[in-house]
Amino acid sequence: MANKATEIMAENIKLYLNKNGKTPANLIADLGIKRSTVYNWLNGVSYPRIDKIELLAGYFGITKSDLVEDKTETNKKSTSDEPVDLDKALSEEGMAMFDGQPLSEEYKRALLAMLNTMKDNGK
Repeated sequence: MANKATEIMAENIKLYLNKNGKTPANLIADLGIKRSTVYNWLNGVSYPRIDKIELLAGYFGITKSDLVEDKTETNKKSTSDEPVDLDKALSEEGMAMFDGQPLSEEYKRALLAMLNTMKDNGK
């Protein structure tokens, strides 16, 4: 791999492909990007230009920083046995996602109401 940045980008693209049930072939077809370009990114040979980073972020429903920043610590935390504070996750911008997409404010409120109802019924 050329450098740390291209390695991080390659790993993050693979991560979000996997999270969204997509393949490199999907990127090629859906975004009209050359096959060699996509595989160069995935193999850490080259780094996407900013317009392609924006395109990828939009495609995956994430921020540009989700693609360029090292997510290894974040991923370790999300797969650990540590509990998640749902009230906090649902109240913070961009924290709550389902099927690779951020939850709307309406869905967040509905989830919190449902959880509170379940909690009240359990008493």
